[in-house]
Amino acid sequence: MLSDIDICRTTKLASITDIATQSGLLAQEFHPQGQYKAKVSLKALHRVKDNISGKLVVVTAITPTPLGEGKTVTTIGLSQGLKKLQKSVFACIRQPSMGPIFGVKGGAAGGGFSQVAPMEELNLHLTGDIHAVTAAHNLASAALDARIYHEQRQGYDDFEARTGLKALRIDVRNVVWKRVVDHNDRALRMVTVGRNEANKTINGYEREDGFDISAASELMAILALSEDLADLRRRIGKIVLAYSLDGTPITTEDLQVAGAMAVSMKDTIEPTLMQTLEGVPTLVHTGPFANIAHGNSSVIADRIATKLAQYTVTEGGFGSDMGFEKACNIKAASTDKKPDCAVIVATLRGLKANSGLYDLKPGTPIPDSLYGEDQIALKAGFENLKWHINNVAKYGVPAVVAINRFPQDSEQELGTLMAWVEKLGCRVAISEGFAKGGTGTEDLAQQVISACESPADFRPLYRQEQSILEKLTTVCEAGYGAGRVTLSYQAQQQLAIYEKQGFNHLAVCLAKTPLSITTDGSIKGAPTGFDVVIRELRLCAGAGFVYALCGNVMTMPGLPDKPAFMSLDLDQDGNIVGLS
Repeated sequence: MLSDIDICRTTKLASITDIATQSGLLAQEFHPQGQYKAKVSLKALHRVKDNISGKLVVVTAITPTPLGEGKTVTTIGLSQGLKKLQKSVFACIRQPSMGPIFGVKGGAAGGGFSQVAPMEELNLHLTGDIHAVTAAHNLASAALDARIYHEQRQGYDDFEARTGLKALRIDVRNVVWKRVVDHNDRALRMVTVGRNEANKTINGYEREDGFDISAASELMAILALSEDLADLRRRIGKIVLAYSLDGTPITTEDLQVAGAMAVSMKDTIEPTLMQTLEGVPTLVHTGPFANIAHGNSSVIADRIATKLAQYTVTEGGFGSDMGFEKACNIKAASTDKKPDCAVIVATLRGLKANSGLYDLKPGTPIPDSLYGEDQIALKAGFENLKWHINNVAKYGVPAVVAINRFPQDSEQELGTLMAWVEKLGCRVAISEGFAKGGTGTEDLAQQVISACESPADFRPLYRQEQSILEKLTTVCEAGYGAGRVTLSYQAQQQLAIYEKQGFNHLAVCLAKTPLSITTDGSIKGAPTGFDVVIRELRLCAGAGFVYALCGNVMTMPGLPDKPAFMSLDLDQDGNIVGLS
């Protein structure tokens, strides 16, 4: 079989104008950015706002393993399967970050005959939205340090007399806005800014700072949750950057940088239109990770798609305890469209890896025994799939299990797994989107259509009027199955401040390892009664949630021993090689 990139390059693609027109967009509602991608104007959303909404299908998965379960492949393959069944359909996915592309993951366009094309353009820069988020975020950082410098170099009174501005009296020990970059760079997690030569202050005033990856920026979450440009601007203005010496929150509006940040992000409000290898229109918009952010494509992309098509297939990052939970408890609260169906992606090898009987680590060789028949490991790992089926049911959303098939899979084990799922009363289908494209997902598409016709009784886990602590406890105990939630002393102090400042109404976004239902990536299966330790809380007032850092999760990833960038290069004709 050809490599992913070769399959993509040898597939004849339609022009983006044809894709846009066939999807129902008018000529004035999209702006081509080359031959195979376009920006979609929000004029389209205004025109179709009164259309009946189609069905929204959220693709999630079992607890992910270093092997990869094929969630994006299933998302794209399912959309192509629905098209094969003569349904109008859109796919909505997130824009890949260059951090994982150059780090561990490689490409994020799907794979085989179920991918978004051209995959090089999707994986590398696309239309520059992530770079715009990065620039706007760091503009706020630059403005903040400049204000500290100009207020302190001759004193607050002199600053006010000199500028006519009110001194903000920023507490340099209480700056909460880090810088960001779209790469995995562990060396930037903790840095010192404003260092000077002896007896000088020309570079500013020294303070401790750090970097997050751009996908974790609050601006990325704001973009994904905004309804329109005005809402984007309003949310940016609510961002809290630091606190004054008397504990007052200092926002981007106080710093008078919110408008310039919105200007920097103006074009990012428009989703990027692309296509699958079989011509399904695909909206690519925003890129928050689900382990350290809310992990879903944008509200705007979903609204455009559901108003133009019978079915919209999107995905939440990682397992159902991550992206799907946040789709239901954060994203759904920002829109009137709730999920009509959830697809839970599972693989034989992924379930065996979740048995806890194998010691698998990213970047290490996969043991041959994982590909052979192993009923003991499969049975043990099935507990993880059962957990995710039950988790989806908590939200009142019908579920379909998609068993993503690999060439080495045993027919007997596939049959056994299907029987186990059916015994639970859950719909199930084999998915062969990677090898066969839409033809390989027609059975899955039929099951999804059937599930979408079932009555849904969507319900989030918590109510807006509950306190922050109650929401955190509900996600951990009712959601994950934890026995208790423990807040560090720092988190307790932060919680008290947020409650005092009137932020109790916000949602909660838990950042934790994706490799376990718990906050310890080494614990596999479906554990219960564990402790969730929250070490830090961060306020994201513009995004509308409080961000809880659990366990040892990092908001800036690091590169592995042998990063994926080592395989990337240009051939003699200038073509990209090594991207998958």
